[in-house]
Amino acid sequence: MPHRKTIPGVWRRYPQRYRLKGNRCETCGEYFFPPRVVCPNCRRKGKLVDYEFSGNGKIESFTIVYTPPDGMEMQAPYVLALVRLEEGPLVTAQIVDVDKDEVDIGMPVKLVFRRISEDRDDGVINYGYKFTPV
Repeated sequence: MPHRKTIPGVWRRYPQRYRLKGNRCETCGEYFFPPRVVCPNCRRKGKLVDYEFSGNGKIESFTIVYTPPDGMEMQAPYVLALVRLEEGPLVTAQIVDVDKDEVDIGMPVKLVFRRISEDRDDGVINYGYKFTPV
Protein backbone atom coordinates (compact mmCIF):
# COMPACT_ATOMS: atom_id res chain seq x y z
CA MET A 1 0.00 0.00 0.00
CA PRO A 2 1.52 3.37 -0.97
CA HIS A 3 2.28 5.89 1.76
CA ARG A 4 -0.29 8.66 1.97
CA LYS A 5 1.21 12.07 2.68
CA THR A 6 -0.28 14.00 5.57
CA ILE A 7 -1.20 17.59 4.84
CA PRO A 8 0.36 19.89 7.46
CA GLY A 9 -2.24 21.20 9.86
CA VAL A 10 -5.00 18.94 8.53
CA TRP A 11 -6.14 18.27 12.12
CA ARG A 12 -7.14 21.96 12.39
CA ARG A 13 -9.90 21.35 9.86
CA TYR A 14 -11.72 19.05 12.28
CA PRO A 15 -12.49 20.88 15.55
CA GLN A 16 -14.01 17.72 17.06
CA ARG A 17 -10.51 16.21 17.06
CA TYR A 18 -9.06 18.72 19.46
CA ARG A 19 -11.87 20.74 21.05
CA LEU A 20 -14.65 18.19 21.49
CA LYS A 21 -17.03 20.09 19.26
CA GLY A 22 -20.29 18.31 18.68
CA ASN A 23 -23.88 19.42 18.60
CA ARG A 24 -27.08 19.47 20.59
CA CYS A 25 -30.67 19.07 19.48
CA GLU A 26 -32.70 22.02 20.72
CA THR A 27 -35.88 20.00 20.24
CA CYS A 28 -35.13 16.99 22.47
CA GLY A 29 -32.05 18.24 24.36
CA GLU A 30 -29.78 15.33 23.34
CA TYR A 31 -26.03 15.96 22.87
CA PHE A 32 -23.99 14.31 20.11
CA PHE A 33 -20.32 13.64 19.57
CA PRO A 34 -19.15 13.54 16.89
CA PRO A 35 -21.66 15.99 15.45
CA ARG A 36 -24.67 14.63 13.60
CA VAL A 37 -26.44 15.99 10.55
CA VAL A 38 -29.88 14.81 11.74
CA CYS A 39 -31.09 14.12 15.28
CA PRO A 40 -31.78 10.36 15.48
CA ASN A 41 -34.57 11.04 18.00
CA CYS A 42 -36.44 13.91 16.35
CA ARG A 43 -35.41 13.31 12.73
CA ARG A 44 -36.31 16.30 10.55
CA LYS A 45 -38.15 18.07 13.37
CA GLY A 46 -34.94 18.40 15.37
CA LYS A 47 -32.87 21.56 15.31
CA LEU A 48 -29.16 20.85 15.76
CA VAL A 49 -26.84 23.59 17.00
CA ASP A 50 -23.08 23.53 17.48
CA TYR A 51 -21.92 22.70 20.98
CA GLU A 52 -18.48 22.64 22.59
CA PHE A 53 -18.33 20.07 25.38
CA SER A 54 -16.90 20.96 28.79
CA GLY A 55 -14.31 18.18 28.55
CA ASN A 56 -15.24 16.83 31.98
CA GLY A 57 -16.29 13.24 32.40
CA LYS A 58 -15.83 9.88 34.10
CA ILE A 59 -14.30 6.63 32.94
CA GLU A 60 -17.06 4.11 32.10
CA SER A 61 -14.78 1.30 30.96
CA PHE A 62 -11.16 0.86 29.92
CA THR A 63 -8.55 -1.48 28.60
CA ILE A 64 -4.77 -1.51 28.60
CA VAL A 65 -3.23 -1.72 25.15
CA TYR A 66 -0.07 -3.80 25.10
CA THR A 67 0.11 -4.41 21.34
CA PRO A 68 -0.47 -1.00 19.73
CA PRO A 69 -1.09 -0.11 16.10
CA ASP A 70 1.76 1.23 13.95
CA GLY A 71 2.99 4.58 15.18
CA MET A 72 1.96 4.04 18.80
CA GLU A 73 4.66 1.54 19.79
CA MET A 74 6.55 4.02 21.97
CA GLN A 75 3.44 4.72 24.07
CA ALA A 76 2.61 1.09 24.93
CA PRO A 77 1.35 0.01 27.29
CA TYR A 78 -1.34 2.70 27.44
CA VAL A 79 -4.89 3.05 28.70
CA LEU A 80 -7.75 3.38 26.22
CA ALA A 81 -11.08 4.28 27.82
CA LEU A 82 -14.72 5.01 27.22
CA VAL A 83 -15.29 8.38 28.87
CA ARG A 84 -18.85 9.49 29.64
CA LEU A 85 -18.88 13.25 29.22
CA GLU A 86 -20.89 15.17 31.81
CA GLU A 87 -23.28 16.13 28.99
CA GLY A 88 -23.92 12.45 28.18
CA PRO A 89 -22.04 11.21 25.08
CA LEU A 90 -19.44 8.45 25.29
CA VAL A 91 -16.01 9.24 23.87
CA THR A 92 -13.17 6.80 23.24
CA ALA A 93 -9.83 8.27 24.26
CA GLN A 94 -6.42 7.60 25.71
CA ILE A 95 -5.94 8.30 29.42
CA VAL A 96 -2.61 10.02 30.17
CA ASP A 97 -0.61 11.41 33.11
CA VAL A 98 -1.47 8.46 35.36
CA ASP A 99 0.01 5.02 35.98
CA LYS A 100 -2.03 2.37 34.16
CA ASP A 101 -2.54 0.49 37.43
CA GLU A 102 -4.21 3.52 39.05
CA VAL A 103 -6.95 3.92 36.42
CA ASP A 104 -10.38 2.82 37.61
CA ILE A 105 -14.00 2.89 36.48
CA GLY A 106 -15.71 6.03 37.76
CA MET A 107 -12.45 8.02 37.83
CA PRO A 108 -13.14 11.70 37.01
CA VAL A 109 -11.15 12.97 34.04
CA LYS A 110 -10.78 16.14 31.99
CA LEU A 111 -9.88 16.90 28.40
CA VAL A 112 -6.30 17.72 27.41
CA PHE A 113 -4.89 18.56 24.00
CA ARG A 114 -1.89 16.39 23.16
CA ARG A 115 0.27 14.98 20.43
CA ILE A 116 -1.30 11.87 18.95
CA SER A 117 1.29 10.83 16.39
CA GLU A 118 4.05 11.98 14.08
CA ASP A 119 4.27 11.17 10.39
CA ARG A 120 7.52 9.25 10.04
CA ASP A 121 8.32 10.48 6.53
CA ASP A 122 7.28 14.13 6.77
CA GLY A 123 7.68 14.75 10.49
CA VAL A 124 4.19 16.30 10.64
CA ILE A 125 2.81 16.12 14.16
CA ASN A 126 -0.87 15.25 14.57
CA TYR A 127 -2.68 16.55 17.64
CA GLY A 128 -5.92 15.55 19.27
CA TYR A 129 -7.71 15.08 22.54
CA LYS A 130 -6.86 12.76 25.39
CA PHE A 131 -8.03 12.74 29.02
CA THR A 132 -6.16 13.10 32.29
CA PRO A 133 -7.38 12.46 35.88
CA VAL A 134 -8.84 15.45 37.69
